[in-house]
Amino acid sequence: MDPAQEKSISISEISRLQDILKRAATFSPSRNLIMHPSGKTTAPTKVAYSTLYVHARQRCSLIQGLDGFSPGNPILIHLEDQLEFILWFWSVLLADGLPVASSPLSLDLDHRQKHLLHLSDLLGSPLCITSERHHDLFHGSHGLRLHDVESLVDGLEPLSGSDAASPSGSVDARRPAMLMLTSGSSGNAKAVCLTHKQILAAVAGKAAIRQLPVGTSFLNWIGLDHVASLVEIHIHALYHGLDQVHVHPHDIVSSPLAFLDLLSQRKEWDLSSLTVLTSGGEANVVETCVAASALLRTYGAPDNVITPGFGMTETCAGAIFNLQCPQYDAGNELVFASVGRCMEGIEMRVASSSSNGSSTKIAPQTSGELEIRGDVVFERYYRNEEATASAFTPDGWFRTGDQAIVDSSGNLSLIGRTSDTININGIKFSCLDIEQSLKRNLATRITRTVVFPTRATAAQTETLTVAFVPKHWPMLGIDIAEVCDEATKSCVVWTGCRPLIFALLDESVLPISALGKISRAKMRSLFEKGAFDASTASFNEAIQNYRSQALSVPQSEAEAYILNDVAEVMGVEPHAISLDTPFFNVGCTSMDLIRLKHRIDGRLQIHLPIITIMHNPTVRSLASFLRDNQPTNASNATVPTSTYDPVVVFQATGSKTPLWLFHPGVGEVLVFVGLAKQLEGEDRPVYALRARGFEPGQRPFGTLDEVLDTYEASIRKRQPIGPYALAGYSYGSMLAFEVAKRLEHRGESVKFLASFNLPPHIKLRMRQLDWNSCLLHLAYFLGLITEEYAEAMEQRFSKLSHLDAMAQILNAVDHMRMMELGLEEEGIKNWASLAYSLQSMAVNYEPTGKINAIDIFHAIPLKGAARSRSDWVENHLARWAEFSATRPKFYEVKGAHYTMIGPDHVVGFSQILKDVLKDRDV
Repeated sequence: MDPAQEKSISISEISRLQDILKRAATFSPSRNLIMHPSGKTTAPTKVAYSTLYVHARQRCSLIQGLDGFSPGNPILIHLEDQLEFILWFWSVLLADGLPVASSPLSLDLDHRQKHLLHLSDLLGSPLCITSERHHDLFHGSHGLRLHDVESLVDGLEPLSGSDAASPSGSVDARRPAMLMLTSGSSGNAKAVCLTHKQILAAVAGKAAIRQLPVGTSFLNWIGLDHVASLVEIHIHALYHGLDQVHVHPHDIVSSPLAFLDLLSQRKEWDLSSLTVLTSGGEANVVETCVAASALLRTYGAPDNVITPGFGMTETCAGAIFNLQCPQYDAGNELVFASVGRCMEGIEMRVASSSSNGSSTKIAPQTSGELEIRGDVVFERYYRNEEATASAFTPDGWFRTGDQAIVDSSGNLSLIGRTSDTININGIKFSCLDIEQSLKRNLATRITRTVVFPTRATAAQTETLTVAFVPKHWPMLGIDIAEVCDEATKSCVVWTGCRPLIFALLDESVLPISALGKISRAKMRSLFEKGAFDASTASFNEAIQNYRSQALSVPQSEAEAYILNDVAEVMGVEPHAISLDTPFFNVGCTSMDLIRLKHRIDGRLQIHLPIITIMHNPTVRSLASFLRDNQPTNASNATVPTSTYDPVVVFQATGSKTPLWLFHPGVGEVLVFVGLAKQLEGEDRPVYALRARGFEPGQRPFGTLDEVLDTYEASIRKRQPIGPYALAGYSYGSMLAFEVAKRLEHRGESVKFLASFNLPPHIKLRMRQLDWNSCLLHLAYFLGLITEEYAEAMEQRFSKLSHLDAMAQILNAVDHMRMMELGLEEEGIKNWASLAYSLQSMAVNYEPTGKINAIDIFHAIPLKGAARSRSDWVENHLARWAEFSATRPKFYEVKGAHYTMIGPDHVVGFSQILKDVLKDRDV
């Protein structure tokens, strides 16, 4: 059938979602799903729509035969492979089931189990279609009835007839066709009921927005658990009878240029066929749209290719679109691009709410809450009458939770959200969690704290903003500075970003409800209207006055330059940093240290070892070291380090027992920066032990005994007598155990010995790690490649030559991050070799002897280390009992092996660690 005939088949002839697939298979049988496997953006798999339909019909009878299947009941689909998901999604639909797209499950065990229990309760202990490789994620009691696709299709026979298992009969168009889960960022996920009628109306509306040329393809790089990829791309493409291309998100995020390669399919980019580039999720800065449009235009793209839009799960993704970007936005001197006008099937209004819950439409150019209604807007949340009732106004409009303005031309602009989350560079954080952390850390100095998002004019993302009411007013300068520093450190730990902070005289200016709650939305509105400008200016002036009086002036050009380097890296004014304050004390993260090294290297044309910064962690000490050791007449020469000392001082003073942290298998101790920061208020010295061999001219350790001799001697030099407190991360657990035995053999007391996720028996694992494996794990550890890529490459990576392995990594790395960290190919090679030498020392390691006691902190294990977390604890970590005179104690921490003390989990981890140290009386 030719394209014109295909177009003649109206959407009005379709009464249910299943008919869209049947229509595509009948009238566009040669059109394809073009699926790129994870880790590849070339050599895709093609599946014709006719083949998809046949295979889906074949599998729908399998679903109907499952014990507990009932027409119209939810079936959860948890499949990460995009082709598998699409196939089983249609199979469930054709079986007259209710498909529910499962979002990725958290690696945090506690969060995951709560989520699964909630889903089981919400969906009524549903059938769940997943894969064998995902079974460990469903460990525990949850009520889901799992079926893996491998078992379901085992022995599957071909269809015996053309109409076998073909869906028949009609359905009520208002009945749910699928459920889509909300993010649950501010609570438990809700399930949005998307009906046949709603989805069909949404597809019709999207199709009418722009005429698509014959032969156009759709490209998606978002997970299919998202409504935009499932409806706006997949189902929309089926409706048009056009090809659709799917690529995994991490392959685009890790290599953005691959996006243009896929759009062009040529060696030289040609974007003349690019019709629509939809942009949603966060506000689009007009200046960026203008620049991006101009750049795309040089490769042949049309002027208005960028299409900002608004949509939600509740509206089947995009439903309001700006087709005149950036011309309209630039012409009207907008800072953020408008999201345009409604498509057919939806209408909008900006309203104000009254105390009785009703809403009233307000005039154009006036800000209020965006409300919508129409055929493409959902009617209810699944089995959640309370949420449904609160989501709609008495006259039937859906409250989106977005603050907005409609201009005189009828175009919509969004100006913020009313939720309790902050979106920083696309990542959402809970304002409540951050607020609670600040309240704990600042409890002795403040009476009120409120954390809320703000966004400055033309800013690319939101800013974390902290307002507080002190216990005593006026505040002394030193108290203001200490509160500011403490709040900054806490916020950096939570989000990686510095906050905007200011103080308020009292609570009278806070928007407090009768129940004592503060509205973050109102705080944002007041702040952005300038209500707190005077308080902010006064606070900043007080900080500057105190710091200018308390801080010493740079005594040399070198100190001034380094002070500016540190200020630039930290994003603060130079006067905010003392020449004698350790970098860690002003919120410096491990990545900040690497960026500081890279900046100084570029300015002085040298190679500054990062350990030099860690041994000289103040402006004054680093300037002094560089003055005495900078090479002369040698561009890019390496600054000499002092004689190798494994000890890195994170916190030099304190009355409590020092804590000694042993490095993981990569040999570096930057991984402990966040943890050390969390321990600053503990009145405890904190040291870390770093491997030898990172600096030029340093010979790596040759034997395990050499490592242990060196580390024991270094510890006893700093701390001649016990009691001792030792902790090892991964490989470091083995080192800490061996040093603890030596110290106890000398008659010293080791009151605290901790293993961070490593069992006593490690030689089999060490034998699995060749040089290539060390390179792969190092690249993931540094964030140069994604976890998915590392897992996908694990099995075949060791078979490559060293040269090919390095080439594979360099081809896959995030080059912007590599540049940011100042890493080059040679540096990565040397680091991988150092890591390999450390692992090789333990290939014959057998634990012997006993220590007095040990504490085990366990996280989700590496996939190759154990079948599941329970297997990891019960059959691997539990064997520490054989080497402890007393029964080991186990502590479950959040996160996975590589993330347990990372930014997302270090706060919770440190609290557990502090409690255990207290229990051990150290």
